[in-house]
Amino acid sequence: MRLETTLALTTTYRRPTPGTTLRQFNQVKIALLPNIPNLGAPEFFLFAQFNQVERTIKFSCPLYAHKPLCPYAHFPAQIFSNPRATYPVYVALVVQKYGGTSVATAERIKAVADRIARRKASGDDVVAVVSAMGDTTDDLINLAAQITDKPSEREMDILLSTGEAVSMSLMAMALHNLGVDSVSLTGAQAGLRTDAVHQRARILSIEPARIRSEVAKGRVVIVSGFQGITDEAEVTTLGRGTSDLTAVALAAVLEARCERYTDVQGVFTADPRIIPDARLLNEISYEEMLEMASKGAKVMQPRAVEIASVYNVPIYVASSFTETPGTLIHGGINMETFNRVRGIPHDLDVAKITLRGVPDRPGVAAAVFEPLAEHHISVDVIVQNATDTGLTDLTFTVSKGDLSRALTIVEAVAKDVEAAEVVTDAEIGKVSIVGTGIQSAPGFAARMFRTLHEANINIEMIATSEIRITCIVQADRVNDAVRALHKSFELDRPEPSELAS
Repeated sequence: MRLETTLALTTTYRRPTPGTTLRQFNQVKIALLPNIPNLGAPEFFLFAQFNQVERTIKFSCPLYAHKPLCPYAHFPAQIFSNPRATYPVYVALVVQKYGGTSVATAERIKAVADRIARRKASGDDVVAVVSAMGDTTDDLINLAAQITDKPSEREMDILLSTGEAVSMSLMAMALHNLGVDSVSLTGAQAGLRTDAVHQRARILSIEPARIRSEVAKGRVVIVSGFQGITDEAEVTTLGRGTSDLTAVALAAVLEARCERYTDVQGVFTADPRIIPDARLLNEISYEEMLEMASKGAKVMQPRAVEIASVYNVPIYVASSFTETPGTLIHGGINMETFNRVRGIPHDLDVAKITLRGVPDRPGVAAAVFEPLAEHHISVDVIVQNATDTGLTDLTFTVSKGDLSRALTIVEAVAKDVEAAEVVTDAEIGKVSIVGTGIQSAPGFAARMFRTLHEANINIEMIATSEIRITCIVQADRVNDAVRALHKSFELDRPEPSELAS
């Protein structure tokens, strides 16, 4: 459904630049916003034709009856009833992020450059964060493995940072070819300061002076994601998939809108490759998205969602290949989506470590997990069995990429705590149900466990949070678990707010 509206104007709209009026433009920019609490940036930008003779604006926009659109703050509702008022047209600053699939080939880089050029021509200032092209990062890792089994983490950071450098340079060239003034900046040039932990550095601060200076000159700024620099001028990378984090952090510092463009339309109720009829979510809260991202949903990097939540940066996720609407990640809570499952994320990047026959005494858990933390290894699900024999089993999960390092540490600790043996299992996976309020509402856990039982899927471990329940199952049954839970919780059906439309 689309809304056709004609506005009659009897005065001049002005942009922030003195002396520039809509009389000099063929189209007018209208900013519309879904009526969602706590959303601090326009959701939709519309471009309407300005008839200088009749002094009217006619525009067309998607109409979501369940989520009424209203003019953004700079365009009050009176614009529809008081055509004699003057409303300023503001230039927006937007940070866009394009993933590896979006820039995988020269043709795709050209297509993204065209999208950026059109956005710039509409009047917005654009900062674009790019990932490495396609599988470049994996190729570089494999290349390093051909040289040595144990490459230096410092040298790996320098090597891997070149992937994004290639993308940003080619993107700037493509924009130059379209006549758009642009400049590419590495993470260091863009002012991203990090700690000194190679391959999983944390952002300490961002000095945006260079970016602001380039934007003030009218340029599109292309920033390489995934990387930064220490106070000692050492190149660091933030971890796999963290170009999202670069984009959100820049948006927070620049007080800009944030848009993430990828090869999927937005956030779905489950992986569409497993559930073909998985439903696209129009919106999702920071908390729900963080749980889904942490438990396997690849559409957003978890640390990026954390930063967005802390600094209240709404993120619009959409496809770089189409113009179809995507998903808005924000801080508002729709009462109609409270106490219901919103998604079924899954994750196969999981390995289990078990210390068997551990003496059941104080200090054992600290002895195991402190050295893991010191080596920057994240632990997820933890289970300790209670027994009356004086011995217990301590089991926890890590990512498969951390299994080898974690096992070396744990085997050394096992001797100190007098554990009988250490065993591992890398053939497991996680499947979760996520939704605000489900932990405090009765029935969700029971329904999940019953569904998995009826599908003959054994649960090995269970973990919960206020808005999530996670089960560890065998890897070859994860897809079956996702299908069964998606059907059981009826996620193929529209939510109440969608039915109302």
